[in-house]
Amino acid sequence: MRIKDNTNLKIGLGIIGVLFIIMIISLFWTPYNPYDINELNRLAPPSFTHPLGTDYLGRDLLSRMMIASQSAFYVGILSVAIGGTIGTSLGVISGYFGGWIDEILSKITDAFMSIPSILFLLVIITVLGKDLQNTAISIGILNIPTFFRMSRGKVMEIKNLPYITWAKIMGVKEFRIIFIHILPNIFSTIIVIGALAFSSAILTEASLSYLGMGVNPPQPTWGEIIYRAQEFLSVNPYYAIVPGILISLVAIGFNLLGEGIKEYIRR
Repeated sequence: MRIKDNTNLKIGLGIIGVLFIIMIISLFWTPYNPYDINELNRLAPPSFTHPLGTDYLGRDLLSRMMIASQSAFYVGILSVAIGGTIGTSLGVISGYFGGWIDEILSKITDAFMSIPSILFLLVIITVLGKDLQNTAISIGILNIPTFFRMSRGKVMEIKNLPYITWAKIMGVKEFRIIFIHILPNIFSTIIVIGALAFSSAILTEASLSYLGMGVNPPQPTWGEIIYRAQEFLSVNPYYAIVPGILISLVAIGFNLLGEGIKEYIRR
């Protein structure tokens, strides 16, 4: 299938591309300083000077939304990097070598997955402290079992194929077999899981912020903005609606991207 015929991939890339551009722009420019407080202009409705209005402290919401996009991509990238690297590495080792290694790692993974996700996150953040990096790390740890199971399953399918058996007969070292012959063949699966895990990370961070366990103020995230906005929905509904739309777009964009990649690989 050609990319131009892959609707899911095109829409997903388009949504994520626009949000990524907004994030890049926010690194260099925002309409206002997102941390400047103006008590005389609290909860102002959208206007030419403040397109999305202001928050409960009079801070420009558009500027804070733009800065919050940095937090969203940071959480997504760091959590996927942690979960993907550790989970895939353990999954490849477990699936390729099997035996007691596979049994131990699989049982540890099963035990870990029996712990309620939100309880695990709350405990980790309580111990480490409310911080964007700690949030990303805890979500990354939560992603490890998903990457482990997918990579383990794919490796177990591949390791007994004729070309792998032939490589072993020819005396190719196991390290080389794993990195040259196995990893490239599971890479596409890891990308798909990574795309889905990215959107999940954004939603998880928003959930934690809604529970008051997200980042410390004044650092903005979309989840934190919704958490602060819930008391003022009747005064300025845009305060909560816009970050909610952005979170939904990230989730939709990365899910479509994942589906598009799967369709592209299959055909």
